[in-house]
Amino acid sequence: MKRRTALTALSMGALGLTGLAAARQAMANLERREDRTPALFVGHGSPMNAITDNPFSRAWAEVGTRLGRPSAILCVSAHWQTRGVMVTAMDRPRTIHDFSGFPDELQRKLYPAPGAPGVARKTAEQVKTAAVALDYEWGLDHGTWSVLARMFPRADIPVFQVSLDATQSPASHYELAKELKALREQGVLIIGSGNIVHNLRRLSRQHPDTGFDWAIEFDARVKELIDKGDHRGLIGYPNLGPAAQLAVPTNEHYLPLLYALAVKDEKESITYFNDTTTMGSISMRSLVIG
Repeated sequence: MKRRTALTALSMGALGLTGLAAARQAMANLERREDRTPALFVGHGSPMNAITDNPFSRAWAEVGTRLGRPSAILCVSAHWQTRGVMVTAMDRPRTIHDFSGFPDELQRKLYPAPGAPGVARKTAEQVKTAAVALDYEWGLDHGTWSVLARMFPRADIPVFQVSLDATQSPASHYELAKELKALREQGVLIIGSGNIVHNLRRLSRQHPDTGFDWAIEFDARVKELIDKGDHRGLIGYPNLGPAAQLAVPTNEHYLPLLYALAVKDEKESITYFNDTTTMGSISMRSLVIG
């Protein structure tokens, strides 16, 4: 089950480095650092955030300026589900417009970042809990590029994605994610991109700046468990009461949170941003680890 969408033509643009040179530089930068690169979970919400000036997109830009420049970016997006685990390994990942009904301006938006094939291969080799296949077709979906277009607008940092194996349990995703932790010590910025609360069927344009009671309740409960370091409770989210069933009707947007938390050290700090619920049933809560 490999979800495919129409892909855009990729503008090569003027990137200071060619894709090959950027990929080689990313590999050269994969060395143990004294300061571990932070990890993020980002509530990405609407793809319109990529081109709209609003509190969410401004916060992404601010976080990007504070993070510094990583050697590469690994994103686990809610919008790439497969059977088995895959990692993008192309030199030039395509910008995927995996949505419809949005303005032409958004459809024309490109994020021509280079890929990181060498880092992707190394990532595949270090994962032992699952066989990881190299992918040369997918690219960057909007869970990745809509956020990075704000955080790193120059699109000159190598980017690759790891897919969500739709056949696996939340616990299996968490265990796999723990094997990605070493990348943080090699300058790779790990980003989980989804939403803690994501129920499009309950979306309400009459509630643009707040959430339904059940959405606010679940978001607050998840934050409480994050603050306690109770990752087992977060993995077992279906046991968090009736609100969980409404907040997570399908788990592809929730799972990227587990990827971010799995690479966290026990004593590392967490800083929240965009901690609001919008349109009734979307939580934009995001966090920086480290």
